[in-house]
Amino acid sequence: MNELEEARIKINEADSMMAKIFEQRFMAVKKVLEYKKENGMAIFDPVREQEVIARNTALVNEELQPYYKEYLQKLMDISKEYQKDLLKGE
Repeated sequence: MNELEEARIKINEADSMMAKIFEQRFMAVKKVLEYKKENGMAIFDPVREQEVIARNTALVNEELQPYYKEYLQKLMDISKEYQKDLLKGE
C-alpha cells in the first residue's frame, strides 16, 4: 500500500467518524430547538455562535484555524437551516 492509499484510508475513517458525530450534533440541535421554542427564544443567537466558534477554533492547530473557523460557521449555518426546516414542518 502506498502513501496515497494510506492517507485515503485515514480520510475515510475520519469521514465515517464525522458522519456519526454530525448525527449526534443534530440530535442535540433538535433538542435545543425544542427548548428555544418552549421558551420563546430565537433560533439565531449571534453572541453564542461567536463564543462557540472562538472556543472551538482555539482547539485546532494554528495553521488550520482559519479553515476550521469557516467549517464551524458553515456548520452553524446548516444547523440554523435545519432548525428553520423543523419549524416549517410542524
